[in-house]
Amino acid sequence: MNYRSSLLLSAFFCLSACMLGPDYQQPVFFTQKQVEQSLELKPVQNMQKVPFHPLELNDPTLNVLLKKGIQNAPTLRSALIKLRQSRESLRIQETSLLPTLDAAAKYNYVNESKNMGYMVEEDYYMAGLDMNWEIDIFGGTRRRIESAQANESASIENLKNVYVSLIAEITSNYIQLRTTEELLKEAKKNVQIQKDIYQLTKDKYETGLTNEINLDQARYQLETTKASIPQLEYQQVSFQNALALLVGELPGSLNKILAQNKKNLIQQPFQYKVDKLYELPADIIRQRPDVRVQEEQLIAQNALIGAAIAELFPSVNLSGMLGFEALKFPKLFNHNSYSYSYVPQLTTPILHFGALYNNVQLQKSLKEEQLIAYEQSILTAAQEIKNALVSIDKEIKRNIYLTHAYQKMNQAAQLTRDKYQSGLIEYSMVLDAEERRISAQTDMINSNGALYQNITTFYKAIGGEFYLNTRR
Repeated sequence: MNYRSSLLLSAFFCLSACMLGPDYQQPVFFTQKQVEQSLELKPVQNMQKVPFHPLELNDPTLNVLLKKGIQNAPTLRSALIKLRQSRESLRIQETSLLPTLDAAAKYNYVNESKNMGYMVEEDYYMAGLDMNWEIDIFGGTRRRIESAQANESASIENLKNVYVSLIAEITSNYIQLRTTEELLKEAKKNVQIQKDIYQLTKDKYETGLTNEINLDQARYQLETTKASIPQLEYQQVSFQNALALLVGELPGSLNKILAQNKKNLIQQPFQYKVDKLYELPADIIRQRPDVRVQEEQLIAQNALIGAAIAELFPSVNLSGMLGFEALKFPKLFNHNSYSYSYVPQLTTPILHFGALYNNVQLQKSLKEEQLIAYEQSILTAAQEIKNALVSIDKEIKRNIYLTHAYQKMNQAAQLTRDKYQSGLIEYSMVLDAEERRISAQTDMINSNGALYQNITTFYKAIGGEFYLNTRR
């Protein structure tokens, strides 16, 4: 290689430090103060990470389901595969900065047409290495690598998001299952109570102490209570099957595991230190995995603008050959057959009818679209966190009222049944008291379940990133 070629290559290497296009800067849609005021947060300096079981429900069956889900869930496995794909894409892009080297062997035979005047026959052999290297002077390749790196980071955040969503979905369906089972258990108890009332009314009717209307009403109350059981049993099976799907198993395969729990956590409402829930940093919104996915996609698209701009400028390609050439095959690998060549090539775009410029504008437009999607994800995150905080606060108050209401109505219904048995009141008062008692009982059980559901929603809303030490 002569001095002039060396100087040219040195210039290429110096120019390769250049990288066109905008460097990414994180957009600020809302200040930290605005977020804190909107969500009424009480920022803290140090937050602990979430342990394996984020909600501390101390339910062994739920822990088993979560473990199964993490190991077997199709959604989680699919996210892992997508992460591997993004990493392979990144490795492919990274090799674009390096020269390629190929082995080549060729036999060449030419017999030109006799009508060409002078007939030439050419017969030779060649074997060697071909090298090709496009020097990244204006940073187009490096911008594409930057984009691939951001896509890999987006896949990592997507995996986190799938994990958090899976934990929340399993917990939510488990809570709904236990709520349904508690309603079913109480419905069966209510059937027995209704049977006793019906039998008492029937005895009174047979002795002439009540009329047929009261007997029919007692029968109606009994049948209505019985009718609620099949629907609850269907819901029970439905939630069991939903859990099986989430953990990657066939319907019915979890029934033995689900039947092992002797105590239903829904029997008691989950207790919170509500003020502790507001002790969150303002940047918790940006740290949600789904929001991070949007930002990494924005970073990736921003890098593609630079790649598109680089296509407007000249490209430099260095190719070469190192090997052997000979007219006779036996002499191919003789030292006199040694041959090499190198060809620096400069290519400058001149006439593409606006395609390259329009591609730059397209990439900028795609960035604007991604920027809006990122802003929307931040707004959605803020809304979900705010809703989750308010729903927990309000459901706690509602649960207290409903618990007191059921306790009082249960006492009133028992007293009404006793008075009816003693013949002190009419059956209509028993019917009214029983309907109110069952309604109050159903509302209380559903509220107990809603408290667990709300804390699950809150866990998902904050991205599952922080450990909630909120139990009293």
